[in-house]
Amino acid sequence: AAMRLEKCYFCSSTIYPGHGIMFVRNDSKVFRFCRSKCHRNFKQKRNPRKVRWTKAYRKAHGKELAKDPVYDFEKRRNVPVKYDRELYAKTLKAMRKVETIRTARESRFKAKRAQIAKLIQNKQARAEIKRDINLIMAPLAQKKSKMELKEKVAQESKMSSMETE
Repeated sequence: AAMRLEKCYFCSSTIYPGHGIMFVRNDSKVFRFCRSKCHRNFKQKRNPRKVRWTKAYRKAHGKELAKDPVYDFEKRRNVPVKYDRELYAKTLKAMRKVETIRTARESRFKAKRAQIAKLIQNKQARAEIKRDINLIMAPLAQKKSKMELKEKVAQESKMSSMETE
């Protein structure tokens, strides 16, 4: 018989046979936890979407790819199917294909997120340089550049006044 791998109710990580904690509520709902950390947080009535290290948080806050049709293949199906060698081979082939598609989409998603983060980081760096330019440039060089800037403005104003006459 094949191993049944369960998912942690709190953090969505994989639970292997013989591991984790199972909690059965009075209404017979079964909750499985991968470790005591998840069980403890569940007992403290914490929302997994608000706890930063959970898969639910990462998906809810756009850190990971959440709405993708590839994830529909991962759903559990409890319908027994008669063994068919051809069907088995097709299923394995489809699983490999789905996995390659998923990894490609995830890598594109991560690249896009990294690109956005880089833009934000550059913007913050420019703002910091603009704010603290006096730490970078020497005071005399600053005075010189200000004087040159004033001279340019004065020349441009003279040019514009001559053109209007």
